[in-house]
Amino acid sequence: MAGATTLRLGAAQAIGQTRFEARAATRETPLVKWLILGTALAFFAVFLLMPLIAVFVEALRKGWETYASALVDPDALSALRLTLLAAAIALPLNLVFGVCAAWAIAKFEFRGKHFLITLIDLPFSVSPVIAGLIYVLVFGAQGWLGPWLSEHDIKIIFAVPGIVLATVFVTFPFIARELIPLMQAQGKEEEEAAIVLGANGLQTFWHVTLPNIKWGLLYGVILTNARAMGEFGAVSVVSGHIRGQTNTLPLHVEILYNEYQFAAAFAVASLLALLALVTLGIKTWIEHRAAAAHRHSQDEAS
Repeated sequence: MAGATTLRLGAAQAIGQTRFEARAATRETPLVKWLILGTALAFFAVFLLMPLIAVFVEALRKGWETYASALVDPDALSALRLTLLAAAIALPLNLVFGVCAAWAIAKFEFRGKHFLITLIDLPFSVSPVIAGLIYVLVFGAQGWLGPWLSEHDIKIIFAVPGIVLATVFVTFPFIARELIPLMQAQGKEEEEAAIVLGANGLQTFWHVTLPNIKWGLLYGVILTNARAMGEFGAVSVVSGHIRGQTNTLPLHVEILYNEYQFAAAFAVASLLALLALVTLGIKTWIEHRAAAAHRHSQDEAS
């Protein structure tokens, strides 16, 4: 009986069916299947694909010369450099925090564990604008630490440090949230075995834990980087919108659009869209490699 079921599942996979479609009790009719698929594709076309095409059409409406001049404008290049800088600083900080937080939550039992998980989810529930206002309240000229910062000639708000802080805040859950369920599902038997055999903590992490979480970790890094480059709300509050100094790419697009420089605004927006497409391509490749690695591990186990 089990052999017959295995054969049916194998035949279904061979013709592109899932294991649910291989059984009559869980199989949907072609009408329902195509209705659901058509609804999903229609939403994708209207809300994602069409706006994406519109960005590139409007960006190129006045020709390649206008498009290129908008991208090499000094203010646009400054915004690009600041965007990449904020992402380059926020990413390693979130990488260290995410791994440590996920390790602590997945491997240890301690009082306040659920409170820590709630704190990790906080940026998902708090508006980015509110996050920016919190930093202004703490580090602004009239904030809690404002007088002390002024005395020591340290500027955080309306400067690069404030932008980095805001970027770190809005992006820090992504790596931790990607790793926590993965590490909880894997358990800690392999780490315990490594320690029993004489490995120290660093060797256990490098040779046992990291290979098991590498694809999830890389996936979290990609999501964090994409969010950092596209952040608008929190960065808008703490940046001060100073051209050539504290404008990131999303802020530069807003300024150009408000000044009725539509072609330039869409040209810079297309650059962000291209970065997003590259991110999606890398994300898809990671998912493909992770699925292949999972299948390989299952084959070895069987």
